[in-house]
Amino acid sequence: MASLKVKVFMVGLMVVCMAMEWQRGEALACGTVASSLGPCFPYVRGQVTTVPPGCCAGVKSLNSQANTTPARQQVCVCLQSLAKSVSGVNMGLASGLPGKCGVSVGYPISTSVDCSKVQ
Repeated sequence: MASLKVKVFMVGLMVVCMAMEWQRGEALACGTVASSLGPCFPYVRGQVTTVPPGCCAGVKSLNSQANTTPARQQVCVCLQSLAKSVSGVNMGLASGLPGKCGVSVGYPISTSVDCSKVQ
């Protein structure tokens, strides 16, 4: 019986911790970042010359979701990971996306940014 109580307590504790992480904005997964920015890939690879409307929708959505410092830091880390894993990304084009979409993210989009310092 005591073992069951311990298990129930542990599950409850995990749920509370996960809820706290979500409230702090840290639950914004890299998969979400990648799917939001998927429409941008042809542009940042230089395959098209204009930013697709779906790209700006994704940029704006991410910007509104990243409304805490931890969430912005996580998006920064995800962006750096994407830039390194997606072949053919032109970082000049990628760094200009927020401005082209009318969004200010508060830090440069670059693989050299220290994401831990993003506010």
